[in-house]
Amino acid sequence: MAEQLADGGHEVGFVGTPHGLEARLVPEAGVEFFSVPSKGFDRARPWTLVTAGLTVLASLVRAVALVRRYRPDVVSGFGGYVSLPVGVAALLTRTPLVLAEQNSVPGLANRLLSRWARAVAITYEESRSHLKRPERAVLTGNPVRSAVLSADRSTGRAQLEIPADAVVLLVFGGSRGARHINDTMVALWPSLMDISGLQVVHVAGRIEAASVQERITAIGDGSERYHVFEYIEGMGDAIAACDAILARAGATSIAEITAIGRAAVLVPYPYATDDHQTLNARAVAQGGGAIMVADAELDSESFARRLRELLTDAAQRVRMAAASKELGRPDAARELATLLLQSAGSR
Repeated sequence: MAEQLADGGHEVGFVGTPHGLEARLVPEAGVEFFSVPSKGFDRARPWTLVTAGLTVLASLVRAVALVRRYRPDVVSGFGGYVSLPVGVAALLTRTPLVLAEQNSVPGLANRLLSRWARAVAITYEESRSHLKRPERAVLTGNPVRSAVLSADRSTGRAQLEIPADAVVLLVFGGSRGARHINDTMVALWPSLMDISGLQVVHVAGRIEAASVQERITAIGDGSERYHVFEYIEGMGDAIAACDAILARAGATSIAEITAIGRAAVLVPYPYATDDHQTLNARAVAQGGGAIMVADAELDSESFARRLRELLTDAAQRVRMAAASKELGRPDAARELATLLLQSAGSR
C-alpha cells in the first residue's frame, strides 16, 4: 500500500514496534519509520494485562504526539498491538481512520476500532459480521508488494539455481519458520526422493535452518536436491519458481500465493487467535486452490500420501494453480489506496 501511495506522489509514514521485523524492513523499503513501545498480553497469564496496559498507555501518548506533529490526512490500521493506540490517537485528533483486516476473523484492535472507522477494507467476506459497523466494510483483498506481482518463474529458478525442468516444492512457515512443518519435511524427504526431478526449497527460519540442514545432509543421497534457507528476501520469485507449496495459512502468505497462482497445501497454525488461519485456509480450499491439512495430521500416512499425489500429478497442480489465481486480488493495493484517499478527502 505504501508503494501504491508513494507512486501517486503521497507521503507515507509507518508506525511499528522498535523490536519487530518492521523496524528493519520498513526503512529498507524507503518508508519513514516511527516506533511506539506497544505490546499485547498473554491470555494464559491475566496478570500481564497490567504491564501491557501501562505500555499501551505510553504508546497512546507517543501516538497522539506523532499524529499532532505530522498531522496526517488519514490514518490506516492493519491490526496488531500498534493499531490500537495509533487508531485511538486518530480518533482523538479527529483524523479519518481506515482499517484493513487481513484475516477471516478480525483481531481485537480492529474489532474495537471498527465502530468509529470511516471504512474497513476486508480480505474475506466472512469478516464483515465481526465488525461493529459491518455496513462500512469494503471487500478489497489483502495488498501484496509490486515485487510479488511482477515475480517471474525463470528468474526465481535462476536465483535459486533450480533446473528449468524440475518439479519444485516450496516449504515455509512464516517469518520465523514452523517447527512441526520443518520436522515433518525432514522425516518425509527419504520417501519423496524417488520422485523424478523433485527439488525442495525449504525456508526453515533463522532458529531452525541449521538443524534442518544438518539432518538433511545426514540423509546423504539426494540432499543436493534439498535447499535450506533461513529466509528468502524475494519470496515472490520463490513462489513463482515453484510448482507446489507447503505452508502455514497466514493472511500475507495466502495473498501472495493466490496473487501468483500456485497449488498449495495449507497447514493452519493451531494456536492462532480465534483459529483464524483455519478460516483463511478453508476459503482457499473451498475455491479449489489448496488442500487444507490440520497440524495434527502432519505425521499421518494420509498427509504423506496426499503430498506425494500432488507432487506427481501435474494436471492436478495446474487445476489448483488456476483456481488459486482466480482467488487472487492483484488490485488490492490500488483499491485500498483509493479508499484511503477518499477518506482523506472527506476530512
